[in-house]
Amino acid sequence: MKRPLVLALNPSIDAEWRVDDVRWEEKNNVTSERRWAGGKGVNVARWLKHLGEDPRLLLPLGGNSGVELAAYLKREKIAATVLPIRETTRVNVIVTTKSRGQLRFNPLGPKLALAEWQRMLGCVRKELRSASCVILSGSLPRGVPVPGYAQIIRMANERRIPALLDCDGPALAAAVAAKPFLVKPNEHELEQWAKVAGQGASLGTNANLMSKITGGWVLVTRGAKPALLVNAHANQELTEKPPRVKPRNTVGAGDAMLAAVAQQVARGTAPEEWLEAGLAAGSKATQIEAGRLPA
Repeated sequence: MKRPLVLALNPSIDAEWRVDDVRWEEKNNVTSERRWAGGKGVNVARWLKHLGEDPRLLLPLGGNSGVELAAYLKREKIAATVLPIRETTRVNVIVTTKSRGQLRFNPLGPKLALAEWQRMLGCVRKELRSASCVILSGSLPRGVPVPGYAQIIRMANERRIPALLDCDGPALAAAVAAKPFLVKPNEHELEQWAKVAGQGASLGTNANLMSKITGGWVLVTRGAKPALLVNAHANQELTEKPPRVKPRNTVGAGDAMLAAVAQQVARGTAPEEWLEAGLAAGSKATQIEAGRLPA
């Protein structure tokens, strides 16, 4: 049976510290701490399962935090293929204040050896045999070549498996050239990509340029502003406003959106339904604590 394959190449333990306020050069008392399996790819897999899919998560894990993360996945009943690595999985820290929002501290994470990356590519080849789509989400770990995602997209394209991409920076620029089925940049990521590509035009122009290069879809997320979904070759440009809500949390909202879009793509629904389902899931994610799911 075919099912979504999600790659989380730089996963993390997410640790939230709640404080009354942050005072510089002073002791800050942590009133509570919560830890869970984090990282963009993990969030996507979590939401796919919540939406009724049976995703397979592929991720490298190392050290005590890697053991801890694997235990969280098992508790959530998320099917995972783990590649053991030499260095330790990172721990991201979210400091949540009562009235001044959040501070986030993300370590760079472990550095993968060349042999570890080659083993990961071997795992991807094997898992693609039973994949309905492949979702590449989050940053590349140190040690992985910048075209790492591009390599995997080409492997998926050879098997005619839709590849959905959510990353930024040089990895995004390299991966776009490999022609993923769908790319999900936010407004800032698209703007930065366009500048590197020698462009600096409007949002719609930049999105259509990316779509011309990939030959596929580009979904631009814009927070509370209308999202944009374009396909230059199909001459389609769709916009829709997200549901109007007061955000309680923004961690993982884009991952929830990508999971819902991937589900609709796998079901063969119309692009209008991708956009509607994605915005609904993303908005729902802003109403709950990071790392949790709706009732």
